[in-house]
Amino acid sequence: MITLTSDFGLVDPYTSEMKGVILTINPNAAIIDITHNVEKFNIRMGAFMLASAAPYFPKGTVHLAVVDPGVGTERRAILIQTKQGFFVGPDNGVLMLAAQNEGIEHVYELANPKFMLSKVSGTFHGRDIFAPAAAYLEKGVTPSEFGAEVTDVVIPEYANVKRKNGSLIGEVLHVDGFGNIITNITQVDLPRTKTVKVKLQNHTMQLAFTKTYAQAKSKEAVALVGSHGFLEIALNQGSASEKFGVKVGDEVEVAST
Repeated sequence: MITLTSDFGLVDPYTSEMKGVILTINPNAAIIDITHNVEKFNIRMGAFMLASAAPYFPKGTVHLAVVDPGVGTERRAILIQTKQGFFVGPDNGVLMLAAQNEGIEHVYELANPKFMLSKVSGTFHGRDIFAPAAAYLEKGVTPSEFGAEVTDVVIPEYANVKRKNGSLIGEVLHVDGFGNIITNITQVDLPRTKTVKVKLQNHTMQLAFTKTYAQAKSKEAVALVGSHGFLEIALNQGSASEKFGVKVGDEVEVAST
């Protein structure tokens, strides 16, 4: 099985071209669209969407992600092998959040022309490099055949949570359509407590740690682990991002109370 994540648009010819390449190489491949509605060039958003969906796919799935503003530059094309599956795409951080969650075992550069299209454009590696690699990988080609193993991959700030003086220092990974503030802090990182102290921008507050939004009163703020597995700061029936003036990339500090 191969999944696709991109900033192209579902009915964009680019998406169809990638699918055509995959099926030409591997006619039996099952292709699943995670999303093609990533904001243009928004690597962080693509990383969040991929990390949210990847855990629910079968072991051995090949995840292909193309949010690639650096296409044609010296940025590498990579294949990441994890304990659960594979990730194919640019070495710009879009793969790392999801791959780290699955436990990275090996990373290889996609450098073997045998597993690319015969003509590689400077502007569409999604079709010419990534799609063929995903198709061959799903077909059974050994990961090490694609190129040399590498260790100096790009790890973006949003893929790491820091600890400082007993607090977790993370950042806003995504703001959803309801205004929920989704951080990069996972359930594994969090202390087991009924309340947490949260600092957002100029707001410091003690919030109840709940299981659902509805456990709070209307317009009351709570902290909870949302369906994506990340800590959220939410306002029951309201927009937390608007109330607290928070945007993607802002720092979040969380501590047990």
